Amino acid sequence: MTTVSDPAGEGVPSDSDPTIATFGDGDAATAVVSMSSRHPDGLDADYLRWHMLDHLPEQYRLSGLRLGQRWISTPACRAARATSLAPFDAVDHVVQYLFAEPVDAALEQFFPLGNALGKIGRMPMRLPRVQVGGWDLVGTAAADRALVGAAVVPWRPASGVYLLVERVEGSESPGDEGLEALVEVPGVIGAWAYAGSGPRHPRLEITAGLAMTVCYLDRPPIDVAADLAAVLDDRWSDGARSPQLAAPFELVVAGAWDRHLP
Repeated sequence: MTTVSDPAGEGVPSDSDPTIATFGDGDAATAVVSMSSRHPDGLDADYLRWHMLDHLPEQYRLSGLRLGQRWISTPACRAARATSLAPFDAVDHVVQYLFAEPVDAALEQFFPLGNALGKIGRMPMRLPRVQVGGWDLVGTAAADRALVGAAVVPWRPASGVYLLVERVEGSESPGDEGLEALVEVPGVIGAWAYAGSGPRHPRLEITAGLAMTVCYLDRPPIDVAADLAAVLDDRWSDGARSPQLAAPFELVVAGAWDRHLP
């Protein structure tokens, strides 16, 4: 299993020094997240090779795309899920794209680009779709030991993520509550919180009423899952958030496409 070591150097965490923020806090504002189940014919490794080496790089043609990342659930990750309700129980593959404003303009090109690649024979396969939705960034946090600031945590190498999808009761705009508790857990180097939204594009599903949190990890995801258990129990104790998916995912490793497959 992969472990991403802490920095060898010492110093003040970026978010503890206001000077660092004067250089910028990044401009990622929205995530488009595609969640899929396994390939019906067991061609997951072929799919990952194509997506990582061909399809995902092409997306950086789009103005406003800041980052694309893929994560995968292993059988051990599935066994370590705290919650896994339909339809999210079917999710084994996740790809996240981070966009800067103007997001709508980028999305107007995002899907046509895929269509154009298909016309020249560059869309050979698809995974069964569970949900493709848009999520608005509402909060970020970083562990002091990571040193890097919360605004740049997704770009720090990680072993994987812990993904939370929650239904939020009595709130149309879920906030970033609980992020500080999450980043205090060993192995969690940072977390980004998102609120679901209405359809920002006809091909995106409605995520309003849901919240999503991505915890970035530097220890084996299934180990962090065990350490998160008590924090998650406390997070859900008042009933304001109802977990739909609470699951560790491994980072897809380039060149080892079947590394995290059954």
